[in-house]
Parts: sequence; structure tokens; C-alpha cells
Amino acid sequence: MASTGLQLLGLMLAVLGWVCGTLVCAAPLWRVSAFVGGELVIAQVFWEGLWMNCLSQTTGQIQCKSYDSTLALPLSAQAARGLTVLSLLLCLLALMLGVAGAKCTHCMGDSNQASKARLARIAGLLFLVAGLAYLIPICWTAYAIIKDFYDPNVAAPLKRELGPALYLGWGASVLLLLGGALLHVGSPPAGGRALPVFGGVAKDNPRTGAAGEVKQQEKSFV
Repeated sequence: MASTGLQLLGLMLAVLGWVCGTLVCAAPLWRVSAFVGGELVIAQVFWEGLWMNCLSQTTGQIQCKSYDSTLALPLSAQAARGLTVLSLLLCLLALMLGVAGAKCTHCMGDSNQASKARLARIAGLLFLVAGLAYLIPICWTAYAIIKDFYDPNVAAPLKRELGPALYLGWGASVLLLLGGALLHVGSPPAGGRALPVFGGVAKDNPRTGAAGEVKQQEKSFV
């Protein structure tokens, strides 16, 4: 029961991290306009993401536009796109394997517990790899933003701050890593040693039970 609970908890955390990661990937809030000296650097507020950038004006209007060419983007943006999409696809594959290998499901039958445990462990490893793959572009983008912000050679209107999508991306990576670890730990091999049960030693040891029966028979004959 303990391992089943760990599997379910790991799957729920991983699914939550996958949903948050999907929102972060689509949101144009990775970079926002910087505030320098207590005043806004530019008249409009720019939001930049992996797939589009948005312009928020003082009138409240927001205009978004997708990038014209993928090849025209910087190498860091192209790598961030690839890693985030790869991470989300790995999460989808891990979710299917995790549901099929969970003890509470009957996708592979109840008699094939060894294969179900193997699938669940593979799913946990895939969630771990997906979490690391998602964490790399988040940290890379944050490092680039901070580096440009404190670089005196970068003009003030070009400075950016950390967007809310980056903070949500860090949370999604932690959920994926934690969910994958719990799913892997909660899926021991079929031949693994079970947890000891107090008060059930005599029931699990046939030799002790047989010896007790012999002693009782001897006492009855006496």
C-alpha cells in the first residue's frame, strides 16, 4: 500500500509539473521590460516568450505577434525551444508508461507485476530526465537576462527582467523531478524485500509454526 501511495503521489506531482510546463512554454512572459531608477525605461511594456512577443500600451491594449522566422532567432532561443518541447514530449511518454505500470491500474493484468514495476521505474526516470531538460533553458534564460541587466554596454531600453514564466518554470521543474523520484522509489522490483510487519513473524515463518505444533503435540501426549 505504501508503494502504491508513492506511485500515485509521484504521478500527480509529475502531471501537475507537466501542466505548468506547458503553460510556461506557451506564455510570452519569459522576459519583461526592466525598471531602472524607479521609472519605466520605455513607454510600452514588452513581453517576450519562446514563440511570440507582446506589446502592452498605456491605453490597456495588448498586441502580440509570433516570430517571423525560427532561424532568425538567437541560438539560445532555438535551444530553449527544442529542450522545452523535448521535455514535454518525454513527460507525455512517461505519463503513459506510468499509468500502465501503476499498481492501481489493470492495463497489463494483475499477474504481470514485474513488468508493471519495470514500466513504472522507467516512467520515473523519464520524468527525471524531463525535469532536468526543462530546468536547463529556464536557468540559461535567467542567467542571460541577469547578465545583460548588469552589463553597462547594454542600452537601458534593451534591458529585461525575469518574467513570471521563469518562476513558474522553476516550480514545474521541481515538480517533475520530485514526481519522477517518488514514482521510481515507489516501484520496487517484484523480487524486492518487503517491509517487515510487526506481529506477523510467526505467521511468515513456517519452521517456527511447525516447531510450535510439535511441542503442543508432545505436551498433549504427556
